[in-house]
Amino acid sequence: MKKFYADIVDPKIDEYISNLYGESSGIFKEMEEYAAKKEVPIVGPLVGRLLSQISLIKQPSKIFELGSGFGYSALWFAITLPVNATILCSDFAEAKAKLAQDYFEKAGVSKKIDFKVGNSLNILKDTNDKFDIIFNDVDKDFYPRVIDIAYEKLNPGGLLVSDNVLWSGRVVDDDGLPSTKGIKKYNESLFSKTGFLSTIIPLRDGISLSVKI
Repeated sequence: MKKFYADIVDPKIDEYISNLYGESSGIFKEMEEYAAKKEVPIVGPLVGRLLSQISLIKQPSKIFELGSGFGYSALWFAITLPVNATILCSDFAEAKAKLAQDYFEKAGVSKKIDFKVGNSLNILKDTNDKFDIIFNDVDKDFYPRVIDIAYEKLNPGGLLVSDNVLWSGRVVDDDGLPSTKGIKKYNESLFSKTGFLSTIIPLRDGISLSVKI
């Protein structure tokens, strides 16, 4: 099987942007060091800053996260949330939820965030709430299932934000992996969904931003 990998952005450009932003500090630095040590994938500070900006612009009252891991992306959303806004995190791993809650406590945002353990898509499907932002970072095989569920659970004008949509460049290759097939099907279905206006931002591993219209 052919192995395919590509830098989405020239590493020198990534380095330039990172230098402009400056080094992470405080709780974010601690979480990034943990992720590096444990080899846990996170969106990183380049995408994290974008999530904060989206939250700041949208001023959401409710956010749902599909696949929250140990809470890194949720924290980027949380720091720019309106006072009474909330985030509902979800992940299948109890240990990740506990670690996330510890980090939320340290950051002083625990009152804004609830964390449910289980199948993220089922949790979203079963909730009676509607959301202004849904952030998608579940296992890539399941990405195609996200679109219709997220559409139903978003308020008009709500945003569906998905990570890894360029999948290290593997979207242009046929490597036969279920994860790659899932991402490619997701992208094709997302852009054919008439209820969304979507774009892909080639930042880090590719971020899609879809507005419910």
